[in-house]
Amino acid sequence: MGIGGISIWQLLIILLIVVLIFGTKKLKNMGGDLGGAVKNFKDSMTEGKDEAESEADAEVDQLENKVSESADNASVDKTSANKPRDDNKSST
Repeated sequence: MGIGGISIWQLLIILLIVVLIFGTKKLKNMGGDLGGAVKNFKDSMTEGKDEAESEADAEVDQLENKVSESADNASVDKTSANKPRDDNKSST
């Protein structure tokens, strides 16, 4: 038994019938078209993955900038809270 319950002889007979119906030239063209489609699909998947990674990197950079700005603002607030106030109120 071969693939999926089909013997090797049955596969060869099916292949022979396909070659007789379509001819080798047409099969070659179909194979080339199929190969080109698979290549374009792989390129698109790689391109999409690269775009997703660059978008994710940009979002991470934005978040890091916001965090650093928040940390800077918090440190400014702490230093201004530690300074003594200079009130010119005299009790005379």
